[in-house]
Amino acid sequence: MMKQKKQLIVFGVLLAVAAIVWFGQRGGPVVGSNRPGYIAENYQPLPVDNPSLHWSAWDKARHTEYQSNGRNPFSAQAAPPPVAPGPLTQTAQNPNGTGQFQRKGPMPPPPPQPPVWPGNVSFFGYGTVPNGTARLAFVTIDGEVQVLGQGDTLLGRYKIVQVNNGNLEFQDISTGLSSTKALDADKAGAPPA
Repeated sequence: MMKQKKQLIVFGVLLAVAAIVWFGQRGGPVVGSNRPGYIAENYQPLPVDNPSLHWSAWDKARHTEYQSNGRNPFSAQAAPPPVAPGPLTQTAQNPNGTGQFQRKGPMPPPPPQPPVWPGNVSFFGYGTVPNGTARLAFVTIDGEVQVLGQGDTLLGRYKIVQVNNGNLEFQDISTGLSSTKALDADKAGAPPA
């Protein structure tokens, strides 16, 4: 019973403090002036010459077709630099045979060509070491036999990517382009003398 009386007294004191704060704030001045309509009196609309809709500009924007400039809007990378058309004009046959068309500007660069296997190198076989390592390729360079594994370099220019049953995958180190070399059938089975 005593505990409940203390709670009622604390509740009454808090209620009295809340009433004092509420009445104290209620009679305070409005920000900027004591008049209630002060904000509405000083309203200045934006200076617009013609507030009506510009239908011609709206219609023009509605009929335009989006053309990308090459930039991905979801990426932070900058767009590639624009290609300036050159003064060259080339004439080519239309693919469907209906005539000719002209292309102004420089021709696009040709696609990169895969690396070419050196003429003085022959791939004549492959094998494995008995302990289960990766396959090894047997090649001759100007008549000299060499054994190459995956990751080894050939002539300081080509990297052996993988040795397969009938071919050898290699990569040109300078360009990063890959190609394959088939097993030389005429030299397979026996190393050169």
